[in-house]
Amino acid sequence: MRIPPVARRTLYVLAAGAAVVAALAACSPLTAINALSPADGAITTSDIAYGNGERLKLDIYRPARPAPGAPVVVFFYGGNWNSGNRQHYAFVGRALASRGIVAVIPDYRLYPQVRYPDFLDDAAQAVAWTARHIASYGGEPNNLFVMGHSAGAYNAAMVALDGRWLGKQGLAPDRLAGWIGLAGPYDFLPIVNEDAKPVFDFPNTPRESQPVNHLDGSTLPALLIAANKDKLVNPVRNTGGLALRLRARGVAVTEVYYDGVSHTTLVGSLAAPLRGLAPTLDAIDQFVRNHTRLSKVEGR
Repeated sequence: MRIPPVARRTLYVLAAGAAVVAALAACSPLTAINALSPADGAITTSDIAYGNGERLKLDIYRPARPAPGAPVVVFFYGGNWNSGNRQHYAFVGRALASRGIVAVIPDYRLYPQVRYPDFLDDAAQAVAWTARHIASYGGEPNNLFVMGHSAGAYNAAMVALDGRWLGKQGLAPDRLAGWIGLAGPYDFLPIVNEDAKPVFDFPNTPRESQPVNHLDGSTLPALLIAANKDKLVNPVRNTGGLALRLRARGVAVTEVYYDGVSHTTLVGSLAAPLRGLAPTLDAIDQFVRNHTRLSKVEGR
């Protein structure tokens, strides 16, 4: 019996989901997702120091043969600024590399070792290192994007919108080609997340800590993706509110919402076994392609 294409896709998603569930029973969710995500020919270079300190290291994922002018994405993971490590997000690096993108995934210092705004200095330092060294790994520094999920999307937003952080590294936000936020908190005062309160010294959190308060000079195109069913970061206030304010300033914003994912499975949908949940990787790939600048190889 011939199975229609739609039915085949549904069966694939169900089978992949069952495999993930089985793996989750034996190990942590991110470990399982990485184990089930093929390398797809990605070349990994690990443990590169971008600063002084154990947490100031990054991993690079690149296609086996990056095309001239290959775009570069620096990805910051989430975790309430108090947890996470770059190895858990190998599936993100592999996914981006499978689309011809050179991916950089840094660690950054976490609470209680540091508080706001120290991890933003780390994020900017990782981006500056990438801008200055990624050509040696097949990436085009003129085609540099920052991206993050959850707390990592906050980091990406602040690096892209608030010129103080890259300014300390001798760069400006217009050095970037664009930025991408997945389920990011961009407007979260007063803070209700108990884990985030000590990170931002609530209730004495400064207004300048909020990405929505750094839009006056914004010019970078943005891709903002959120889950309609996000119960941790309000998508209407954060993603919708930021998109509205950016557009009011003439900034090109692509705004996308998905029904089939949650706050956490949104980033999980980048992994090969879970891509049937939402076309997140397709949206990122298209955005990067649409905003890639001419490279030096092409005459820039």
